[in-house]
Amino acid sequence: MISRKELLKLYECKPDVLMKKAFNLREEYRGNVITITSTIHVSNICSKRCKYCGFSAFSSPDGYYKPFVKSREEVLKLAKCIERSGIRRVSCSSAHGWGGYTVRVANEIKEKTSLEVLINVGSDLNERTLEICKADTICCNLECTNERIFSNLKPDETLKDRIKVCEMICDYGFELSSGLLIGVGESYEDRIDHLLFLKRFPTLGEIPIMGFHPYRGTPMENFKRCPEIEQAKTIAIARIIYPDLRITSPTPTLNPYVAVLSGADNLATVIPDDYPVEVKGVGSPKYWKLSDVLRILRDLGLKARLR
Repeated sequence: MISRKELLKLYECKPDVLMKKAFNLREEYRGNVITITSTIHVSNICSKRCKYCGFSAFSSPDGYYKPFVKSREEVLKLAKCIERSGIRRVSCSSAHGWGGYTVRVANEIKEKTSLEVLINVGSDLNERTLEICKADTICCNLECTNERIFSNLKPDETLKDRIKVCEMICDYGFELSSGLLIGVGESYEDRIDHLLFLKRFPTLGEIPIMGFHPYRGTPMENFKRCPEIEQAKTIAIARIIYPDLRITSPTPTLNPYVAVLSGADNLATVIPDDYPVEVKGVGSPKYWKLSDVLRILRDLGLKARLR
């Protein structure tokens, strides 16, 4: 067991040394096959106002500015497009207030496609929705376990309530995905404490690491963007702490090439080349297409987990 002090010292290592250690650990524990996760954004009409968010309606001209709610038919059409591309996993996400609806449309994807389904509606879950949920994984990111920073980022929520939702997801036996938003004013100590805090969740199976990217028009539009090297180092340290778990890097915030070299084994927000609707990344407006991601993996001698 590596101590907290030793984990903090890893941030002082040369990036190439740290990344190589994490890359080798992933190869040892997870193999050379990288999971690809696509996404369907169900609704951006949100009852919360997070200071960094460019996803919700009217928050940023660079994001999903106009409000929308996709119908069940639209969601299923997109899911089948993702399935045809060979991608085997999809994230169904929505803004706060649409958790129940997102669970129901995700259930339909499970019934009518072969896709593995992750649901990401934050803390917008309750026992009633979990009882009917058929998803393989449920995501509830804590973002930052420093309560002062969390409260500043998410003034309409409490860290305590988010933790309770994570505990409830575990109680219902779902695989939990819960990760970090870094570059929002937290210290290295905060990041290590957050990663160690996640050990309390018995069904934790996935840890997303997302770097902050400022969205124009939001309260944090002038906040400095999280450097890629900080994301890479944090992914690598997460791999060292959790060698056998799925470590996720969203393509909007980190180049997939850097992500897999740092030990990530799941690339999220990867969009089929023939996807019929506009997509805006949650952490950044940009995203990577499947063909470009596959080219990177081939160049690195890695395989994509495709149908």
